[in-house]
Amino acid sequence: MAVRLPAQLARRWSLPWRARRGRVARCRTALSRAVALELAVAEIVRDLSRQTPRRPRLPGQAPQLADLALVFCSTAFASDLQRLLPLLREAIPARHWLGCAGGGVVGTGPDGLPHELEQQPALSVTLLDLPGADLQLFQLEGDALPDLDGPGQQWIQWVGADPQRGRSMLLFVDPGCPAINDLISGLDYAYPGIAKVGGIAGQHSATHGSLFFDDRVVGGAVGCLIGGRWRIEPVVAQGCRPIGPVFAVEKAERNVLQLLSAGDQRGTPVACLQAILETLPPAEKELVRNSLFLGVARSSFQLGGPDDGLQRPAFLVRNLIGVDPRNGAVAVAERVRVGQQVQFQLRDAGASRQEQEQLLGDLQRRVGQPLAALLFACLGRGEGLYGRADGDVELAGALFPRLPIAGAFCNGEIGPVDGTTHLHGYTASWGFLLDDPTPEPEV
Repeated sequence: MAVRLPAQLARRWSLPWRARRGRVARCRTALSRAVALELAVAEIVRDLSRQTPRRPRLPGQAPQLADLALVFCSTAFASDLQRLLPLLREAIPARHWLGCAGGGVVGTGPDGLPHELEQQPALSVTLLDLPGADLQLFQLEGDALPDLDGPGQQWIQWVGADPQRGRSMLLFVDPGCPAINDLISGLDYAYPGIAKVGGIAGQHSATHGSLFFDDRVVGGAVGCLIGGRWRIEPVVAQGCRPIGPVFAVEKAERNVLQLLSAGDQRGTPVACLQAILETLPPAEKELVRNSLFLGVARSSFQLGGPDDGLQRPAFLVRNLIGVDPRNGAVAVAERVRVGQQVQFQLRDAGASRQEQEQLLGDLQRRVGQPLAALLFACLGRGEGLYGRADGDVELAGALFPRLPIAGAFCNGEIGPVDGTTHLHGYTASWGFLLDDPTPEPEV
Protein backbone atom coordinates (compact mmCIF):
# COMPACT_ATOMS: atom_id res chain seq x y z
CA MET A 1 0.00 0.00 0.00
CA ALA A 2 1.46 3.34 -1.05
CA VAL A 3 2.12 5.86 1.72
CA ARG A 4 1.60 9.49 0.63
CA LEU A 5 3.92 12.10 2.08
CA PRO A 6 2.62 15.38 3.56
CA ALA A 7 0.93 17.82 1.20
CA GLN A 8 4.05 19.94 0.62
CA LEU A 9 5.76 16.80 -0.69
CA ALA A 10 2.75 15.47 -2.57
CA ARG A 11 4.67 15.06 -5.82
CA ARG A 12 7.22 12.77 -4.15
CA TRP A 13 6.86 9.25 -2.84
CA SER A 14 8.57 7.20 -0.15
CA LEU A 15 7.76 3.54 -0.65
CA PRO A 16 9.47 0.98 1.58
CA TRP A 17 8.57 -2.51 0.35
CA ARG A 18 9.68 -4.83 3.09
CA ALA A 19 10.20 -8.54 2.62
CA ARG A 20 7.08 -10.66 2.66
CA ARG A 21 7.13 -14.26 3.76
CA GLY A 22 7.74 -16.54 0.83
CA ARG A 23 8.60 -13.81 -1.70
CA VAL A 24 11.38 -14.59 -4.16
CA ALA A 25 13.58 -12.11 -5.97
CA ARG A 26 12.73 -12.12 -9.64
CA CYS A 27 13.39 -10.14 -12.80
CA ARG A 28 10.98 -10.44 -15.73
CA THR A 29 11.80 -8.50 -18.86
CA ALA A 30 10.45 -8.15 -22.38
CA LEU A 31 11.43 -6.35 -25.59
CA SER A 32 9.31 -5.41 -28.61
CA ARG A 33 10.30 -4.09 -32.03
CA ALA A 34 6.73 -3.47 -33.17
CA VAL A 35 6.23 -0.20 -35.04
CA ALA A 36 2.73 0.46 -33.61
CA LEU A 37 2.38 1.27 -29.91
CA GLU A 38 -0.59 -1.03 -29.28
CA LEU A 39 1.21 -3.95 -30.92
CA ALA A 40 4.37 -3.25 -28.90
CA VAL A 41 2.41 -3.21 -25.64
CA ALA A 42 0.60 -6.42 -26.59
CA GLU A 43 3.92 -8.17 -27.25
CA ILE A 44 5.35 -6.95 -23.95
CA VAL A 45 2.28 -8.12 -22.00
CA ARG A 46 2.33 -11.52 -23.70
CA ASP A 47 6.02 -12.15 -23.06
CA LEU A 48 5.88 -10.97 -19.43
CA SER A 49 2.84 -13.13 -18.73
CA ARG A 50 4.73 -16.18 -19.96
CA GLN A 51 7.41 -15.48 -17.35
CA THR A 52 4.94 -15.03 -14.48
CA PRO A 53 4.51 -18.07 -12.19
CA ARG A 54 0.98 -19.45 -12.15
CA ARG A 55 -0.29 -19.45 -8.59
CA PRO A 56 -3.89 -20.08 -7.53
CA ARG A 57 -5.59 -17.00 -6.06
CA LEU A 58 -8.46 -16.85 -3.65
CA PRO A 59 -11.69 -15.26 -4.91
CA GLY A 60 -11.33 -11.48 -4.85
CA GLN A 61 -7.58 -11.66 -4.18
CA ALA A 62 -5.58 -9.12 -6.14
CA PRO A 63 -2.64 -10.30 -8.28
CA GLN A 64 0.83 -9.99 -6.80
CA LEU A 65 2.42 -6.72 -7.82
CA ALA A 66 5.99 -6.28 -8.97
CA ASP A 67 7.80 -3.79 -6.75
CA LEU A 68 9.13 -1.70 -9.63
CA ALA A 69 8.53 -1.56 -13.38
CA LEU A 70 11.24 0.06 -15.51
CA VAL A 71 10.16 1.30 -18.94
CA PHE A 72 12.48 2.35 -21.77
CA CYS A 73 10.88 3.49 -24.99
CA SER A 74 12.23 4.74 -28.31
CA THR A 75 11.63 8.40 -29.16
CA ALA A 76 10.06 7.02 -32.35
CA PHE A 77 6.95 6.76 -30.13
CA ALA A 78 7.27 10.37 -28.91
CA SER A 79 3.78 11.42 -30.00
CA ASP A 80 2.30 8.40 -28.18
CA LEU A 81 4.23 8.61 -24.90
CA GLN A 82 1.24 9.87 -22.94
CA ARG A 83 -0.76 6.79 -23.96
CA LEU A 84 2.00 4.32 -23.13
CA LEU A 85 1.80 4.12 -19.34
CA PRO A 86 -2.01 3.78 -19.16
CA LEU A 87 -1.85 0.90 -21.66
CA LEU A 88 0.91 -0.86 -19.72
CA ARG A 89 -0.60 -0.28 -16.27
CA GLU A 90 -3.96 -1.64 -17.36
CA ALA A 91 -2.43 -5.02 -18.20
CA ILE A 92 0.67 -5.34 -15.99
CA PRO A 93 0.49 -5.41 -12.15
CA ALA A 94 3.28 -3.27 -10.70
CA ARG A 95 3.35 -0.91 -7.76
CA HIS A 96 5.36 1.84 -9.38
CA TRP A 97 6.70 2.79 -12.75
CA LEU A 98 9.88 4.62 -13.73
CA GLY A 99 11.83 5.14 -16.94
CA CYS A 100 12.51 7.34 -19.93
CA ALA A 101 12.43 7.64 -23.68
CA GLY A 102 15.74 7.29 -25.50
CA GLY A 103 17.36 7.53 -28.90
CA GLY A 104 17.55 3.73 -28.73
CA VAL A 105 16.44 0.95 -26.43
CA VAL A 106 18.25 -1.87 -24.66
CA GLY A 107 16.23 -4.93 -23.71
CA THR A 108 16.13 -8.70 -23.44
CA GLY A 109 14.13 -10.55 -26.05
CA PRO A 110 12.07 -13.76 -25.93
CA ASP A 111 15.24 -15.68 -26.79
CA GLY A 112 16.70 -14.61 -23.44
CA LEU A 113 19.45 -12.59 -25.15
CA PRO A 114 19.95 -8.84 -24.71
CA HIS A 115 19.79 -6.55 -27.72
CA GLU A 116 20.56 -2.91 -28.54
CA LEU A 117 17.95 -1.37 -30.87
CA GLU A 118 19.06 1.99 -32.24
CA GLN A 119 17.09 4.60 -34.18
CA GLN A 120 14.01 2.41 -34.57
CA PRO A 121 10.71 1.84 -32.74
CA ALA A 122 11.30 -0.31 -29.66
CA LEU A 123 9.88 -0.83 -26.17
CA SER A 124 11.57 -2.50 -23.20
CA VAL A 125 9.81 -3.26 -19.88
CA THR A 126 11.43 -4.86 -16.84
CA LEU A 127 9.53 -6.01 -13.74
CA LEU A 128 11.50 -6.35 -10.51
CA ASP A 129 10.38 -8.33 -7.45
CA LEU A 130 12.76 -7.24 -4.70
CA PRO A 131 11.97 -8.75 -1.29
CA GLY A 132 13.58 -6.71 1.44
CA ALA A 133 14.01 -3.64 -0.75
CA ASP A 134 13.41 -0.11 0.48
CA LEU A 135 12.39 2.00 -2.53
CA GLN A 136 11.92 5.76 -2.42
CA LEU A 137 10.71 7.24 -5.69
CA PHE A 138 10.92 10.96 -6.44
CA GLN A 139 10.08 13.45 -9.17
CA LEU A 140 11.85 16.82 -9.33
CA GLU A 141 11.11 20.05 -11.16
CA GLY A 142 14.48 21.05 -12.54
CA ASP A 143 13.95 24.82 -12.81
CA ALA A 144 14.30 25.71 -9.11
CA LEU A 145 17.28 23.92 -7.58
CA PRO A 146 18.21 24.49 -3.94
CA ASP A 147 21.35 26.50 -3.28
CA LEU A 148 24.53 24.44 -3.75
CA ASP A 149 26.15 26.56 -1.03
CA GLY A 150 23.27 25.99 1.39
CA PRO A 151 22.78 23.11 3.83
CA GLY A 152 22.35 19.63 2.41
CA GLN A 153 19.06 19.29 4.30
CA GLN A 154 17.47 21.69 1.82
CA TRP A 155 18.26 19.27 -0.99
CA ILE A 156 16.98 16.30 1.03
CA GLN A 157 13.68 18.07 1.71
CA TRP A 158 13.43 19.04 -1.96
CA VAL A 159 13.98 15.46 -3.14
CA GLY A 160 11.82 13.96 -0.39
CA ALA A 161 13.93 10.80 0.05
CA ASP A 162 15.79 9.83 3.22
CA PRO A 163 19.52 9.29 2.50
CA GLN A 164 19.87 7.14 5.63
CA ARG A 165 17.67 4.52 3.99
CA GLY A 166 19.41 4.56 0.61
CA ARG A 167 22.38 2.70 -0.83
CA SER A 168 22.07 3.46 -4.56
CA MET A 169 20.13 5.76 -6.88
CA LEU A 170 18.62 5.48 -10.34
CA LEU A 171 18.39 8.92 -11.96
CA PHE A 172 16.82 9.99 -15.27
CA VAL A 173 16.86 13.61 -16.44
CA ASP A 174 14.83 15.26 -19.20
CA PRO A 175 17.00 16.90 -21.90
CA GLY A 176 15.11 20.17 -21.35
CA CYS A 177 16.05 20.30 -17.69
CA PRO A 178 18.28 23.33 -16.98
CA ALA A 179 21.51 23.14 -14.94
CA ILE A 180 21.87 19.37 -15.21
CA ASN A 181 25.42 19.39 -13.86
CA ASP A 182 24.30 21.44 -10.85
CA LEU A 183 21.48 18.95 -10.25
CA ILE A 184 23.92 16.04 -10.25
CA SER A 185 26.36 17.89 -7.99
CA GLY A 186 23.56 18.75 -5.58
CA LEU A 187 22.42 15.15 -5.35
CA ASP A 188 26.01 14.08 -4.64
CA TYR A 189 26.17 16.76 -1.96
CA ALA A 190 22.96 15.64 -0.23
CA TYR A 191 23.36 11.90 -0.84
CA PRO A 192 27.12 11.25 -0.44
CA GLY A 193 28.46 7.74 -0.81
CA ILE A 194 25.37 6.64 -2.75
CA ALA A 195 26.16 5.36 -6.27
CA LYS A 196 24.07 7.15 -8.90
CA VAL A 197 23.46 5.61 -12.32
CA GLY A 198 21.23 6.74 -15.19
CA GLY A 199 21.14 9.09 -18.13
CA ILE A 200 19.69 12.04 -20.00
CA ALA A 201 16.56 11.03 -21.90
CA GLY A 202 16.16 11.34 -25.66
CA GLN A 203 15.06 14.52 -27.39
CA HIS A 204 11.88 14.75 -29.43
CA SER A 205 9.59 17.40 -30.92
CA ALA A 206 6.47 16.66 -28.86
CA THR A 207 5.35 19.21 -26.28
CA HIS A 208 5.59 16.87 -23.28
CA GLY A 209 8.63 15.54 -21.42
CA SER A 210 10.60 12.35 -21.89
CA LEU A 211 10.40 10.77 -18.41
CA PHE A 212 8.01 8.16 -16.98
CA PHE A 213 6.87 8.50 -13.39
CA ASP A 214 3.98 6.29 -12.26
CA ASP A 215 1.09 7.18 -14.60
CA ARG A 216 2.56 10.39 -16.03
CA VAL A 217 5.00 11.66 -18.62
CA VAL A 218 7.03 14.43 -16.97
CA GLY A 219 10.06 16.68 -17.40
CA GLY A 220 12.68 17.68 -14.85
CA ALA A 221 14.16 14.58 -13.26
CA VAL A 222 12.89 11.33 -11.78
CA GLY A 223 14.61 8.69 -9.74
CA CYS A 224 14.52 5.93 -7.19
CA LEU A 225 16.62 5.68 -4.04
CA ILE A 226 17.26 1.98 -3.41
CA GLY A 227 18.01 0.55 0.03
CA GLY A 228 17.30 -2.37 2.30
CA ARG A 229 18.81 -5.61 1.00
CA TRP A 230 19.38 -4.21 -2.47
CA ARG A 231 21.95 -1.96 -4.13
CA ILE A 232 23.29 -1.07 -7.56
CA GLU A 233 26.94 -1.71 -8.37
CA PRO A 234 28.06 0.86 -10.99
CA VAL A 235 30.51 0.29 -13.83
CA VAL A 236 31.49 3.23 -16.05
CA ALA A 237 33.29 2.29 -19.28
CA GLN A 238 34.55 5.40 -21.08
CA GLY A 239 35.84 3.54 -24.12
CA CYS A 240 39.20 5.27 -24.60
CA ARG A 241 42.86 4.35 -24.34
CA PRO A 242 45.67 6.74 -23.44
CA ILE A 243 48.36 7.91 -25.84
CA GLY A 244 51.52 9.65 -24.73
CA PRO A 245 52.59 10.51 -21.20
CA VAL A 246 50.57 11.87 -18.30
CA PHE A 247 51.04 15.63 -18.29
CA ALA A 248 50.80 18.12 -15.45
CA VAL A 249 48.92 21.34 -16.14
CA GLU A 250 51.39 24.22 -15.79
CA LYS A 251 49.11 27.01 -16.98
CA ALA A 252 45.35 27.12 -17.57
CA GLU A 253 42.41 29.48 -17.50
CA ARG A 254 38.99 27.95 -16.76
CA ASN A 255 38.64 25.25 -19.46
CA VAL A 256 41.58 26.35 -21.65
CA LEU A 257 44.88 24.48 -21.36
CA GLN A 258 47.86 26.72 -22.13
CA LEU A 259 50.99 24.90 -20.93
CA LEU A 260 51.76 21.25 -20.07
CA SER A 261 54.78 19.39 -18.72
CA ALA A 262 55.91 15.78 -18.41
CA GLY A 263 59.39 15.21 -17.02
CA ASP A 264 61.78 17.28 -19.11
CA GLN A 265 59.13 17.93 -21.76
CA ARG A 266 57.35 21.28 -21.51
CA GLY A 267 55.23 23.05 -24.09
CA THR A 268 51.82 24.08 -25.33
CA PRO A 269 49.16 21.35 -25.63
CA VAL A 270 49.42 21.47 -29.43
CA ALA A 271 53.21 21.05 -29.29
CA CYS A 272 52.88 18.15 -26.84
CA LEU A 273 50.32 16.47 -29.09
CA GLN A 274 52.54 16.91 -32.16
CA ALA A 275 55.36 15.17 -30.30
CA ILE A 276 53.01 12.27 -29.49
CA LEU A 277 51.86 12.01 -33.10
CA GLU A 278 55.43 11.45 -34.27
CA THR A 279 55.51 8.23 -32.24
CA LEU A 280 52.18 6.81 -33.49
CA PRO A 281 51.71 4.34 -36.36
CA PRO A 282 49.74 5.59 -39.42
CA ALA A 283 46.46 3.95 -38.37
CA GLU A 284 46.47 5.69 -35.00
CA LYS A 285 47.41 9.00 -36.58
CA GLU A 286 44.26 8.69 -38.68
CA LEU A 287 42.18 8.03 -35.55
CA VAL A 288 43.42 11.28 -34.04
CA ARG A 289 41.52 13.19 -36.73
CA ASN A 290 38.11 12.17 -35.38
CA SER A 291 38.58 10.28 -32.12
CA LEU A 292 40.86 12.41 -29.93
CA PHE A 293 39.82 13.22 -26.37
CA LEU A 294 41.47 14.39 -23.17
CA GLY A 295 41.51 12.54 -19.87
CA VAL A 296 41.31 14.88 -16.87
CA ALA A 297 42.45 13.31 -13.59
CA ARG A 298 39.86 13.41 -10.82
CA SER A 299 42.34 12.66 -8.03
CA SER A 300 46.04 11.97 -7.62
CA PHE A 301 45.90 8.19 -7.98
CA GLN A 302 43.65 5.17 -7.84
CA LEU A 303 44.51 1.48 -7.81
CA GLY A 304 45.27 -0.04 -11.16
CA GLY A 305 44.22 -3.44 -12.46
CA PRO A 306 43.72 -6.35 -10.07
CA ASP A 307 46.91 -8.08 -11.16
CA ASP A 308 49.43 -5.35 -11.97
CA GLY A 309 49.80 -3.77 -8.54
CA LEU A 310 50.19 -0.35 -10.15
CA GLN A 311 48.57 2.98 -9.43
CA ARG A 312 47.18 5.20 -12.17
CA PRO A 313 45.30 8.49 -12.36
CA ALA A 314 41.50 8.21 -12.34
CA PHE A 315 40.64 10.01 -15.58
CA LEU A 316 37.39 11.59 -16.66
CA VAL A 317 37.35 11.58 -20.48
CA ARG A 318 36.22 14.87 -22.01
CA ASN A 319 35.80 16.33 -25.52
CA LEU A 320 38.35 18.69 -27.01
CA ILE A 321 36.27 21.63 -28.24
CA GLY A 322 38.74 24.05 -29.78
CA VAL A 323 42.34 24.90 -30.66
CA ASP A 324 43.97 28.32 -30.84
CA PRO A 325 46.67 28.02 -33.55
CA ARG A 326 48.22 31.33 -32.47
CA ASN A 327 49.40 30.14 -29.06
CA GLY A 328 48.86 26.35 -29.17
CA ALA A 329 46.19 26.40 -26.46
CA VAL A 330 43.41 23.80 -26.34
CA ALA A 331 39.87 24.17 -24.94
CA VAL A 332 38.37 21.13 -23.22
CA ALA A 333 34.80 20.43 -22.05
CA GLU A 334 35.82 20.51 -18.37
CA ARG A 335 37.28 23.13 -16.10
CA VAL A 336 40.96 22.41 -15.36
CA ARG A 337 43.36 23.77 -12.79
CA VAL A 338 47.13 24.17 -12.45
CA GLY A 339 48.74 21.00 -11.08
CA GLN A 340 46.02 18.70 -12.38
CA GLN A 341 47.03 15.68 -14.46
CA VAL A 342 45.81 15.18 -18.03
CA GLN A 343 46.46 12.68 -20.79
CA PHE A 344 45.40 12.51 -24.43
CA GLN A 345 43.04 9.64 -25.26
CA LEU A 346 41.92 7.81 -28.39
CA ARG A 347 38.47 6.27 -28.73
CA ASP A 348 38.00 3.14 -30.82
CA ALA A 349 36.15 -0.16 -30.72
CA GLY A 350 39.18 -2.16 -29.60
CA ALA A 351 39.85 0.11 -26.64
CA SER A 352 36.19 0.05 -25.66
CA ARG A 353 36.04 -3.75 -25.73
CA GLN A 354 39.27 -4.13 -23.77
CA GLU A 355 38.28 -1.64 -21.06
CA GLN A 356 34.78 -3.04 -20.70
CA GLU A 357 35.96 -6.66 -20.55
CA GLN A 358 38.38 -5.75 -17.76
CA LEU A 359 35.81 -3.76 -15.76
CA LEU A 360 33.05 -6.34 -16.12
CA GLY A 361 35.48 -9.19 -15.44
CA ASP A 362 36.55 -7.50 -12.20
CA LEU A 363 32.89 -7.15 -11.25
CA GLN A 364 32.10 -10.78 -12.03
CA ARG A 365 34.93 -11.96 -9.80
CA ARG A 366 33.76 -9.72 -6.94
CA VAL A 367 29.98 -10.16 -6.95
CA GLY A 368 29.06 -13.24 -8.97
CA GLN A 369 25.72 -13.16 -10.83
CA PRO A 370 23.49 -10.07 -10.36
CA LEU A 371 19.70 -10.20 -10.61
CA ALA A 372 19.68 -7.79 -13.56
CA ALA A 373 21.72 -5.10 -15.29
CA LEU A 374 20.86 -1.66 -16.62
CA LEU A 375 22.84 -0.07 -19.45
CA PHE A 376 22.78 3.62 -20.34
CA ALA A 377 24.91 4.07 -23.44
CA CYS A 378 25.86 7.08 -25.52
CA LEU A 379 24.22 7.50 -28.92
CA GLY A 380 27.78 7.55 -30.28
CA ARG A 381 28.37 3.94 -29.23
CA GLY A 382 26.43 0.99 -30.64
CA GLU A 383 26.88 0.34 -34.35
CA GLY A 384 28.68 3.66 -34.80
CA LEU A 385 31.48 2.45 -32.53
CA TYR A 386 31.53 -1.32 -33.07
CA GLY A 387 30.32 -1.51 -36.67
CA ARG A 388 27.48 -3.85 -35.65
CA ALA A 389 24.69 -4.06 -33.13
CA ASP A 390 24.85 -5.42 -29.56
CA GLY A 391 28.54 -4.63 -29.02
CA ASP A 392 28.20 -3.68 -25.34
CA VAL A 393 25.55 -6.20 -24.26
CA GLU A 394 27.38 -9.12 -25.88
CA LEU A 395 30.44 -8.40 -23.74
CA ALA A 396 28.27 -8.46 -20.60
CA GLY A 397 26.40 -11.57 -21.75
CA ALA A 398 29.65 -13.49 -22.20
CA LEU A 399 30.56 -12.91 -18.54
CA PHE A 400 27.03 -13.05 -17.09
CA PRO A 401 25.11 -15.71 -19.06
CA ARG A 402 21.32 -15.24 -19.25
CA LEU A 403 21.53 -11.95 -17.35
CA PRO A 404 18.49 -9.74 -18.10
CA ILE A 405 19.68 -6.36 -19.42
CA ALA A 406 17.57 -3.26 -20.06
CA GLY A 407 18.25 0.42 -20.62
CA ALA A 408 18.45 3.17 -23.20
CA PHE A 409 20.72 5.12 -25.52
CA CYS A 410 21.07 8.53 -23.89
CA ASN A 411 22.06 12.12 -24.61
CA GLY A 412 24.49 11.92 -21.70
CA GLU A 413 25.26 9.11 -19.28
CA ILE A 414 25.29 9.45 -15.49
CA GLY A 415 27.74 7.45 -13.40
CA PRO A 416 30.54 7.75 -10.84
CA VAL A 417 34.25 8.16 -11.48
CA ASP A 418 36.53 8.11 -8.45
CA GLY A 419 33.56 8.40 -6.10
CA THR A 420 31.99 11.49 -7.73
CA THR A 421 29.00 11.37 -10.07
CA HIS A 422 29.55 12.89 -13.52
CA LEU A 423 27.69 13.47 -16.75
CA HIS A 424 29.58 11.58 -19.47
CA GLY A 425 29.67 11.30 -23.24
CA TYR A 426 30.56 8.29 -25.45
CA THR A 427 30.30 6.16 -22.30
CA ALA A 428 28.56 2.96 -21.22
CA SER A 429 27.22 3.53 -17.71
CA TRP A 430 26.16 0.21 -16.17
CA GLY A 431 24.19 -0.55 -13.03
CA PHE A 432 24.15 -4.13 -11.72
CA LEU A 433 21.33 -4.93 -9.29
CA LEU A 434 22.57 -6.99 -6.34
CA ASP A 435 20.87 -8.63 -3.38
CA ASP A 436 23.36 -7.64 -0.68
CA PRO A 437 22.04 -8.04 2.88
CA THR A 438 25.38 -6.98 4.38
CA PRO A 439 24.51 -4.20 6.82
CA GLU A 440 25.98 -0.81 6.02
CA PRO A 441 28.47 0.47 8.64
CA GLU A 442 27.03 3.08 10.94
CA VAL A 443 28.26 6.62 10.37
